[in-house]
Amino acid sequence: MSVNFRRWLASCAALVVISPVLAQAPATIEKPQKVLPLPGALDQVPVFNSNSPEVVQRPGILLSTFPPAGKATPNAHLNFAFRDRFDIFAHHIAKPLDPQDLTTLYLGILAYNPSSEPVTVNLIHAASYLSQPDAPFRPLPNQQANDLGQVFAGPGDRVMLDILRQRRQAGWPAQMVIPPRSYALIANLPIPVKGLDPPLNGRSLLIRARSSGNIYLASLARFGNEPPTLEQWQQTLMEGTLVTPRDRAPTPPNQGGSIIYGRVAGVAMGSRWHNPQQQPIPIPTAGTAFSYPISSLVAGRLGTGQVQTAPLVVRYPDTAYAAHGNYAVEYDLVLPLQNTSDRPQTVRLALQTPIKFDAPASGLRFFAEPPNRIFFRGSVRLRFRDDQGTPQSRIIHLVQRQGQQGEDLVRLTLQPQETRWVQFTLLYPPDATPPQVLTIETLADPLSRP
Repeated sequence: MSVNFRRWLASCAALVVISPVLAQAPATIEKPQKVLPLPGALDQVPVFNSNSPEVVQRPGILLSTFPPAGKATPNAHLNFAFRDRFDIFAHHIAKPLDPQDLTTLYLGILAYNPSSEPVTVNLIHAASYLSQPDAPFRPLPNQQANDLGQVFAGPGDRVMLDILRQRRQAGWPAQMVIPPRSYALIANLPIPVKGLDPPLNGRSLLIRARSSGNIYLASLARFGNEPPTLEQWQQTLMEGTLVTPRDRAPTPPNQGGSIIYGRVAGVAMGSRWHNPQQQPIPIPTAGTAFSYPISSLVAGRLGTGQVQTAPLVVRYPDTAYAAHGNYAVEYDLVLPLQNTSDRPQTVRLALQTPIKFDAPASGLRFFAEPPNRIFFRGSVRLRFRDDQGTPQSRIIHLVQRQGQQGEDLVRLTLQPQETRWVQFTLLYPPDATPPQVLTIETLADPLSRP
């Protein structure tokens, strides 16, 4: 557990600072091909995004969108009301300042209805897991069938899998009604460290919700031997300060040089990337490929000029300027693959983790032997008709290291002039490091099979 958890912390940290150049560059594989901007765009669903400070060592306010009036620390409250569709995302780690003090950290999600009418909040999908014991980090194959939803490693991986499968985890209500001018606890969850070696534990949470009226939200931290009461959470909201120590402050936009992305504490605009304009996509000519970026970001646009990062409409000054990494954002892509040639063509689809770059280039680069740094750990879903015309739906769990090419997700043989629809869906896992690419390749031999 100790080694795996430390590796997870290292993989999380990879998002914050661009990796230094290696003293001895390992051998790479060049893949000449096009990298195209991903069709579609983010929706306008606001996401309550609580990820800073990632490591929580003191009580207080993690993220509050309440109005500042009447609060002891006005600058800790960002004054943003949620209504209709919104998401709640949280991803935090408990690590005691004093290794001898193993008091449980509690994460509270507090809501408030400011109106004179009751507000109904529907929890459409919801899940939250601890790393220990719910989703321990463990070695897994590079690729594995996961239709039953039993393959995962780490809480972010498991939460995204549940929401991909459109689940509401046991224990979450389908609906809650908040009376007028009243508070309600959406979540009151422990992150225990007692009995763990080292005393570290993490929790991820994602809720897709819909509200009938305006509500304010806050994620709060308290320590105790039992779950805090609603009144205690209200006290933290009214009297608390921002949790310290803080994460490293981000590099201001357009500054140049090495980049500290920072971690997110604010409201991101965009829960789902989709492509409603579904024009046919001509497959590449035989023996060639093209790729679309997944979770491209500043200094990692893979030559496309496209930044997919969800913008932040409110944030704290010492936290990320955008939701770099798009943690918990759903990529739901419909790909009408079209064979415009006069002969059958076999195409393969693969998710890959190329070596990160920004400026235009002639293709992608991969490591001949990828280092043992996991950059993606999560599940994807594919829906399509196979070569016999039978509808298929598959969930596949992937583990990819930095610079890893990735295996085939599916191979399809398209007849001349045929258009075949493939739907590719993933929720970007909190402990992944962007960017990835979705690659479509037409094989040189159209009759080849895996």
